[in-house]
Amino acid sequence: MDIWNYLEYAAWALSAVIAAIMIMDMIKIDTTYDNELLTSSREGELELTQERHEL
Repeated sequence: MDIWNYLEYAAWALSAVIAAIMIMDMIKIDTTYDNELLTSSREGELELTQERHEL
């Protein structure tokens, strides 16, 4: 095996680690916060008030 095969295996391993971290984070967020809070539009409302240019 040459260096490219080792790099390919390393890339696959790294992507598996990143996927596992993302899944663990998804589970942690899902169990920590309520679905209503996660789908609320509070951030959009804050951005809207900042875009208003009232004198």
